Amino acid sequence: MALSDELLAEVQRIFREQWSIRDARVVPEPQGLGLESNNAAHLDRATVLYADLSDSTKLVDAKAWSFAAEVYQAFLYCAGRIIRNAGGTIVAYDGDRVMAIFYDDHQSTNAAKCGLQINYAVKNIISPALLKQCPTPPYAIKHVVGIDTSELHAVRTGVRGGNDIVWVGRAANYAAKLTTLDHDFPTRITDGVFQKISDSSKYGGNPKRVMWEPRLWTAQDNMRIHRSTWWWGL
Repeated sequence: MALSDELLAEVQRIFREQWSIRDARVVPEPQGLGLESNNAAHLDRATVLYADLSDSTKLVDAKAWSFAAEVYQAFLYCAGRIIRNAGGTIVAYDGDRVMAIFYDDHQSTNAAKCGLQINYAVKNIISPALLKQCPTPPYAIKHVVGIDTSELHAVRTGVRGGNDIVWVGRAANYAAKLTTLDHDFPTRITDGVFQKISDSSKYGGNPKRVMWEPRLWTAQDNMRIHRSTWWWGL
């Protein structure tokens, strides 16, 4: 069979076949979903977090590959450990960013706290260690964490021997898009997340005040979001 014939047959099958959907009690893994049929796992509401290094293209253009690799390693290691400690499940690493899903009774509260803790790690652990090791010329690490919550469907995609899960739903897309915004505010959440977080992840300081500043996301039809420069100690 010619490759074009094989591709056409598979695409026709995909568009023709009905979906088999099961409710997920935990964040699914690829081996739990079929690859050769239209199978999906349904998450009634999940909170997605993306943590992304800013200006990584400038980093690799201006610095030695080994320096860039060390920055990547330090950021992704700290972000990954914090995510797991906060109850999140890491579902993908993509270059200089990590994607995680929180899927429990306090998912949005835990994800928001996690975002603030990643900011703490960048400001108070990674950056000082880098400055001590490489004082001249100093390099400022910048990052953005984006968080959204919505219904999700998990679908296994790709080919045998090279496949993964794609997460279909608003939260996966919006959380990723939030990381493209200005890194002067390292943590951003949608209003849907803000409305669901408990006071513990909403207020901070002494006296207590809201840690999140509301804004309109002009590139997304003036959608209401919230941004923060706060951090949460580890």
